[in-house]
Amino acid sequence: MNKMMRQPTTPGEILKEEFLVPMGTTQGELATHLDCDVKVINRIVNGRTSVTAEMALKLAAALKTSPEFWLNAQKAVDLYQATKKIKTLPKPLKAS
Repeated sequence: MNKMMRQPTTPGEILKEEFLVPMGTTQGELATHLDCDVKVINRIVNGRTSVTAEMALKLAAALKTSPEFWLNAQKAVDLYQATKKIKTLPKPLKAS
């Protein structure tokens, strides 16, 4: 298994540092624009919830990115966290 050297940047950190701050947009303004609760945006920004496929579609449309951009960032974080939890992986399955 490949070991990641450092924790990947979360989608929330990307959202805040690469989009909200440079655009001068608040979490509340983004939430209103996306028609979602500001708590959802706040949880994403603070790394307390994952970016779902639905949210990835909304973020992509609003921020001129792709849904894959957001989902790939989330996947990297999820895999990193799983790697930290799993101590050993099973050996490869052999054909009978």
